Amino acid sequence: MRSKSSFFTAVCFLGISMLFPWKAVSQQHNPIPVAVPSLQIAPDARGGGMGDIGVASMPDIYSQYWNAAKYPFITGNAGFSISYTPWLSKLVNDIDLVYLSGFWKFGGENLNAISASLRYFSLGDVDIFDQNTDYVMAVSPHEFTFDMAYSRKLSETFSGAVTLRYIRADYSTGSDDATPGNAFSADISGYNEAYLNLGRSEALLGFGFNVSNIGTKISYDGGNTSMFLPANLRLGTSLGVPVDNKNSFSISLDINKLLVPTPQLSVDGETEEERAERVQNYSAISPVAGIFSSFGDAPGGFREEMQEVMWSLGVEYFYDNRFSLRTGYYHESEYKGNRRYVAFGAGLKITAFQIDAAYLVSTAQSNPLDQTLRLSLGFDIDGVRQLLR
Repeated sequence: MRSKSSFFTAVCFLGISMLFPWKAVSQQHNPIPVAVPSLQIAPDARGGGMGDIGVASMPDIYSQYWNAAKYPFITGNAGFSISYTPWLSKLVNDIDLVYLSGFWKFGGENLNAISASLRYFSLGDVDIFDQNTDYVMAVSPHEFTFDMAYSRKLSETFSGAVTLRYIRADYSTGSDDATPGNAFSADISGYNEAYLNLGRSEALLGFGFNVSNIGTKISYDGGNTSMFLPANLRLGTSLGVPVDNKNSFSISLDINKLLVPTPQLSVDGETEEERAERVQNYSAISPVAGIFSSFGDAPGGFREEMQEVMWSLGVEYFYDNRFSLRTGYYHESEYKGNRRYVAFGAGLKITAFQIDAAYLVSTAQSNPLDQTLRLSLGFDIDGVRQLLR
């Protein structure tokens, strides 16, 4: 059995129940709480190696998480991948994320694609003891999602996609008050790529967007209280430039903003009744109303709204379309979570499969995400068939 402290460490970090009891906190320190926070973790090593980038990077087998609309532009007709990420490895050794994804193109000229993914985030094993410290049982809190997407090329340069997702979060630890939470959400995404001349080179310019996790709220206590899913707006662009017949590179930029209402901070002299009313008003906001209000409800005004915008910049180098090196930087305001890190990655691609790895180095002090490792393995179905002939 693994340590009970692993679960509580993860829960504290993920912020499942840390929002409203605060009192005399800084007016600027105001992170946005969300349910099922593992949905914000980049699962694959390619995007992770560029600082969590992928909404407009060149299409690949891992596109389901970033932007399913990229699949109609991918080389190949079908493929699948598996990714593994040990999470918070500096603190514990039994929290990890496993991610499976795949796609299949069909129809005339392969204009259509169906894709799916399965995500399992384990928070380790928790030993339950009674009041006499006698062992009762072990439980395994976890978060699970399954989604499917349909994408179609709508023109020579543009494609769109719709993704439907089922979400289940089970943090039960033997308490009668804790129940598994279930929710449904959808993504709407688009991707455009076109060639343009840069001197003597023909560069590939990509633009993409993904509005993700638009859906219901989720409750962990039988419906007494509920929390927002991490609805998110991701915009991005990329530019791929060939250097010669063997060498090329790309530079990508992603911008993110949570489409979740910003909690209102307590004020000096706030009574218990006023705090309860503030919490109740926040909980009463519907998911749709929360999306629209998220653009202008920060108590710190425009300055705080801009602090809620996260960005990442990444570079990728290719040699002979087989070997790649990557690096990138991810930035989040210190008042909204303080995730700031540099990422490094590498990849190798042959006929039948590709393998990618990424490593994260935090630039913020005492960041538990420091030294996070991601590993991904992808398979091209056409390449596998060639090997089996």
